[in-house]
Amino acid sequence: MPAEFIPTTAAEPAAERTHFHALLTHFHTAMLVTHAGADRLRARPMAVAKIEDDSRMWFFTDADSAKAHEIETDTRVHIVCQNDRSAYLSLSGRARLVRDRAKVEELWKEPFKVWFPGGKDDPHIALIAVTPEEGEYWDNEGRNKFKYLFEAVKAYATGTLPEVNEGQQHGRVDL
Repeated sequence: MPAEFIPTTAAEPAAERTHFHALLTHFHTAMLVTHAGADRLRARPMAVAKIEDDSRMWFFTDADSAKAHEIETDTRVHIVCQNDRSAYLSLSGRARLVRDRAKVEELWKEPFKVWFPGGKDDPHIALIAVTPEEGEYWDNEGRNKFKYLFEAVKAYATGTLPEVNEGQQHGRVDL
């Protein structure tokens, strides 16, 4: 997908937030980007434990991990999600470490035992709660896929940029 495009009709902000959230719930993994000091960024794949109705995201981590220490130093994070070639999402927000046993119990899934052999009672478990501030999405799933393919072929044939329907195929949202 090209970096630039010709936007068409813009959607209402609430509709874009709803679309963003619906798209976000399709992802089971995400790249979590933290600030590693000295103007360095660090990304790693994370299993999504839960996505709240307000698009807040939860992840499990080891309380002594580099990412935990990076979040303690700088709460700004970025999350990037990609689903094949059909959906892309970017979210910026603030992260915090949570050591709440009741929340661990609520969010625990057996596959997490791969990273925490002691299970949900592992004393090193912490949660990362990411409160979103802004997001952006590119949605080429379902009907949008055909719309984009048509626009891409038309743009290629005419030497122009594809038209992308704002709010449906692309959107920027304040969360």
